[in-house]
Amino acid sequence: MFAIIEKAVLGMALLRVLSGSLEIFAAYLMFRFNEIDKALIINSTLAFVGPLVLLATTAIGLFGVAEQLSLKKFFFIILGVGFILYGIRSN
Repeated sequence: MFAIIEKAVLGMALLRVLSGSLEIFAAYLMFRFNEIDKALIINSTLAFVGPLVLLATTAIGLFGVAEQLSLKKFFFIILGVGFILYGIRSN
């Protein structure tokens, strides 16, 4: 009757809900201040938070499936996340 939610999935989902709530709150602040310079500051802050949430959710997921992955697959997942972060940060 009741579905059992894995701890890793729950942690990842809650982190994404928190991240989404921050995005909505940031949009509210942009409307509230109604100034382009303040909106850019808020947006820049979100650009910093986004990759941190990506890293945290990926880390939680990897810890959840660590015993199921081979070392080679684990390496490629970490490498892929590194490429994503490099692509986000490169000019």
